[in-house]
Amino acid sequence: MHLRGCLMKSASLPSFPASTTLQEIAANHNGIAKLILKKGKTQLFRDGSPMVYSGAVDRIIGRPPPKTGDVVLVADGTEKPIGWGMYNAVSMFCVRLMQLEEEAARDPSCALNMEKLLETRIHDALELRRSLGLPSVDTNAYRLVNSEGDRLSGLIVDVFGNLAVVASSAAWVEKYKSKIESCISRMCYIDHIRWRPSVDILKEEGLDVSDLGKPHPSHSLESVKVIENGIVYAISLEGQKTGFYADQRENRKFISTISEGRKVLDICCYSGGFSLNAARGGAVDVLGVDTSIPALDLAKENILLNNLDSGRISYLREDAPEFMKSAASRHESWDLVILDPPKLAPRRKVLQSASGMYRNLNSLAMKITKRGGLLMTCSCSGAMTQSGLFLRILQSAASMAGRKVTVLRQAGAACDHPIDPSYPEGAYLSNVLLRVL
Repeated sequence: MHLRGCLMKSASLPSFPASTTLQEIAANHNGIAKLILKKGKTQLFRDGSPMVYSGAVDRIIGRPPPKTGDVVLVADGTEKPIGWGMYNAVSMFCVRLMQLEEEAARDPSCALNMEKLLETRIHDALELRRSLGLPSVDTNAYRLVNSEGDRLSGLIVDVFGNLAVVASSAAWVEKYKSKIESCISRMCYIDHIRWRPSVDILKEEGLDVSDLGKPHPSHSLESVKVIENGIVYAISLEGQKTGFYADQRENRKFISTISEGRKVLDICCYSGGFSLNAARGGAVDVLGVDTSIPALDLAKENILLNNLDSGRISYLREDAPEFMKSAASRHESWDLVILDPPKLAPRRKVLQSASGMYRNLNSLAMKITKRGGLLMTCSCSGAMTQSGLFLRILQSAASMAGRKVTVLRQAGAACDHPIDPSYPEGAYLSNVLLRVL
């Protein structure tokens, strides 16, 4: 699919001298407030952290004070700007930094101009995916914008064929909704845009969420079919997250390469991504387990869409821990087990309790993996991945299960999900393939 001409040329903007500073640019804008950081806090943001917590701010200069959604300068203790971002008067993230001083000096055209910055960043995200070969003949489901990873904190855009699903989790994203949709709609292969606000998070952002989450009458699509690595998926636009976990694409394909002749169990299977790949890869028997009836209905539909043998692949509705406990009590085991639970540690403050849940789940999974068999275990919790604890938790789980494990492979998200390592609470995927003895 050709993407040439997907973005219209932007309107011409006034030129700036190469040495223009944010302070000088701000002088031409009326009413831009300046947030002064506390002593010792500046370097964190110069190093790239995009989130300015309210506790890092010493004072605000500007009358009237800034409102949620306003552009503000962020400055050090000498009142020299280090960057600019979007302000929120009620969120614990009082500023989401969008551009640092050095970048604004190199290219002032986007400085303090959120609409121009949006256009530039979305264009850059598109070019990155093009360079990664997305979309392609056998894959038309991928992430176009990955929040902090594409330097647009709070904005996620997933592309499913000719549909774009926008996940919003910041007040500024809601303010610039029409501009975001306009940028996306300029892409020649996008015919529909679906808006998926993260209501609980936006409540914390101080927004009135009473009218959020209601799709426009013209956006009547409830489901769509996509192709990934040659496998067709029906996905629900009312399902989890944006409807499909494109970050696991490369890991799903890997499962297809190690499944031949194996008996495979897919725990927390959702719509069948791993289990479908296992069946396509030649597994002799595949079972997927999940608690969600809508997800399992999709998984069963996906068997038919791919003309797979329903005698070799099946799905069961059951609670994951209860299923594994019951299987262990019957001494039932599988050659290859995939464990991909939901995000258990959305914040660092719950990391300790989440660690216990990861340990217990993995201990159960190891008990039902044949000795000498393989366990692929996953964590989509950024706090867990960044903590460096995951492998230690897996070792502890092995001790609980009375097993020995060796690490054969570690992998992250698909390459169209770039991450910002300076923000540890983002959704960073970690997949570990273990041999269980």
